[in-house]
Amino acid sequence: MSLELIVMRHAKSSWSDPCLSDHDRPLNGRGRASAKAIGTWMKEEGYQPDQTLCSTSARTCETLDHLELDTETNYLEPLYHASEDRMLQLLQNRAKGKSVLMLGHNPGAAFFAQAILSKPPKSDAFSLFPTAAVLVVRFDTTNWRDLRFGQGTLAAFIVPRMLLPQT
Repeated sequence: MSLELIVMRHAKSSWSDPCLSDHDRPLNGRGRASAKAIGTWMKEEGYQPDQTLCSTSARTCETLDHLELDTETNYLEPLYHASEDRMLQLLQNRAKGKSVLMLGHNPGAAFFAQAILSKPPKSDAFSLFPTAAVLVVRFDTTNWRDLRFGQGTLAAFIVPRMLLPQT
């Protein structure tokens, strides 16, 4: 049995209310549409996480809602702007099941995605890890505690612009 990790950055957030803290910013219309499109793609491709580890920010929680996945969710304050090292530590200590979605923020999500793979995808978007980007990684292990950087095998990488019509 192998493990599957789905790394996702939150969808596009709104900056329309300057009084909101960074933690409280919601998604904008494009972000909601992107999250829904990614959720549809995940279902069509058979990516159904057993568990989600989600940052507590409004935009990550709203992104998760729009994915419309049936998954056990753990909201983790330490995922809010976590570094790649902290993300690995949280995954090793909190992940359960065969497939886990980790929903967070840049720059940590981008650095984590780059560090976890043995070989990155050939995509200009990958290094940027734009909003609502999704990386699916497989590991040849049965225990989340055994994960190390550089061990993951690319299964898929997608960004919303690959799914949505461009305006």
